[in-house]
Amino acid sequence: MPVIALVGNKGGAGKTTLCVNLATAFASKAPTVILDADPQQSSLQWRGIADENASIDVYEANHDVNQAYHNTGNQYSYCLIDCPPSVHSEQMQQALRIADLAIIPVQPSPLDIWATVHVENEVESARKENSGLDALLLINQFETRTQLSKIMRRALAELSLPAAETQIKRRAVYRNSFLEGRTVHDFGKRGADASEEIHQLIQEMENHL
Repeated sequence: MPVIALVGNKGGAGKTTLCVNLATAFASKAPTVILDADPQQSSLQWRGIADENASIDVYEANHDVNQAYHNTGNQYSYCLIDCPPSVHSEQMQQALRIADLAIIPVQPSPLDIWATVHVENEVESARKENSGLDALLLINQFETRTQLSKIMRRALAELSLPAAETQIKRRAVYRNSFLEGRTVHDFGKRGADASEEIHQLIQEMENHL
């Protein structure tokens, strides 16, 4: 079962929203689970709002990521771990040591880029125990008209980790769907462009799994 960790070192990067949208897209192909290792438990809150409409299971993993992972058994084909926004958290460190791929959302801001340097170091540290760990930076909440967004790819090129070709744009449908316990895939034409972005990202991720 491929394990994908959503990690970052700064809150507000859109990590949980990205996690539930990726998980739902994966679930359209095979059974998928989210392990919520963030003390804020936002993925679990989303699952509670979604109720029976959700196509994925979400389990608490804040206290012990390894145990939560082993408890999933052989029920799922994909596992996504929603990690806390801190490289110092034990949950993120545990997740990186069992993950096949780390996705690191980065917003177009200097603070996010600087914070990502610490994630980069933690990935390298985790590879001492988990040599198969791959990682991708992801430009998230991209705005085509801003100068900062335009120079983001050049800025990320200075880091040692590769950046995904796919960019996730800032769209109201991401925020609105999450608040309703849904995903962009449920919004028909209104969510079509966002859904296409997510599926493009998954195609790229599968080359790293």
